[in-house]
Amino acid sequence: MQQLLAEVTATFLALLPIANPIGAVPLFYSLTALDSKAYRQAQARKTSLNVICVLVIFFLAGRLILEFFDLSLGVLRIAGGLLIAHTAWEMVTVRPRLTPPEREEVAEKEDISFTPMAVPMLSGPGAIGVVMGLSARSSQWLDHVGALIAILLLGAMIYFCLSVGDRVMARLGKSGVGAFNRVLGFFILAIAVQFIAEGTIALLKDSLPELFN
Repeated sequence: MQQLLAEVTATFLALLPIANPIGAVPLFYSLTALDSKAYRQAQARKTSLNVICVLVIFFLAGRLILEFFDLSLGVLRIAGGLLIAHTAWEMVTVRPRLTPPEREEVAEKEDISFTPMAVPMLSGPGAIGVVMGLSARSSQWLDHVGALIAILLLGAMIYFCLSVGDRVMARLGKSGVGAFNRVLGFFILAIAVQFIAEGTIALLKDSLPELFN
């Protein structure tokens, strides 16, 4: 039981800052500003379910994907770290995750739950890289169960944040949300550096094992 709780906690804490549900609230409410509360709740629910589906699929297929492309865990961690660093830099410098053409496209969409909310906002390349790395590292069934529970908890957290996000935005304001994102981006950047460092060490161990003996 203790091992399961540890795996749930570690996976949830690894995914939460990268998914950043609070950071997705301003975009969600700007895209649903003219819609009814019932429609907004439905979109929040569908967004959370889509995030769960995306992350579960890549978690379950992570090891197979790595074997198919003949990629090592070290390479994946470096690539994931670079993607996470890119996301963190956008948060620190207050750059939007969506490009202007993407914003123009989603402005005309009725259903925003999969794109842009689930992908790339909440379960983008950084989060996908994390779950694939966890998949390759998991060796016991408790590891898999713990990771899946953590993904479900993340989905519940996303639904909660999107459902009550109007109150959060009213309290924090645009400047408060921006400041929160910048602080969170700094910590995510630190996570990215750790991913890159661990991936580099893993690659060196595989290619130059004599250095670590």
